[in-house]
Amino acid sequence: MSDNKNYDPYESLHKFSLLWEKQLNDLFFLWTNNNEFLKMSNIGTQVHSRNLERFKKNQEAFASLLNIPTKTDVENVAALTIQAEEKMDALEEQIWQLQDSMKTQSKEIESVVEVSKEIIKLTKQLKTELVKTKKELADTNDLHLELQEMKYELAKLNSFKEEFDILKKFIEKDQEVELLAAAGSSTSK
Repeated sequence: MSDNKNYDPYESLHKFSLLWEKQLNDLFFLWTNNNEFLKMSNIGTQVHSRNLERFKKNQEAFASLLNIPTKTDVENVAALTIQAEEKMDALEEQIWQLQDSMKTQSKEIESVVEVSKEIIKLTKQLKTELVKTKKELADTNDLHLELQEMKYELAKLNSFKEEFDILKKFIEKDQEVELLAAAGSSTSK
C-alpha cells in the first residue's frame, strides 16, 4: 500500500496547461508569419475601431436625447469634483492660516492691551504723584512765605531788641546819673 502514489489533480492540470500553452504559442507564431493573416487582422482592427466609434457617437446621441449621462460626462464630472475638492482643500488651508494669524494677532492685541493697562496704571500713579507733588510744592511755598514772614518778624524783633537794649542802656545810664546825682546831692548836703 505504501507503493501507491496519491493522485494530484493539480499536477495533471499543470501538465495539460503547459501542453496547451505550447500549442497555442506555435499557432500564434504561424499566424504572425503569415502575411495574409496580418493583412486580414489589420483590416478587421480598422473595421472594428470604426464600428466602435460609430457606436460611441450613437450612444452619446441617444443618451443626450434621453438626458442620461455618458461615460465622458461622468469623467468630466469626476474631474470637476476633483478640482473642486482641491480648491476646497486650498481654501481650507487658507482658512487655517487666517485662523492662525487671527490667533497670533489677538495674542498681540492682548499683549498691547496689557501694556496699555500698565501704562494707564502708571499714568494714574504719575498723576496722583503729580497732584501730591503740587500740593507739597504749594505747602512748601506756604511754608516759605511763613518763613519769610517769620524772618521779617524776627528782623523786627531784633531791631526792637536792639532798640530795647539801647533804651535799657539809656535807663541804666539815667539810673547811674540819678544815683550819681543822688549820691552827689547826698554828699553835698
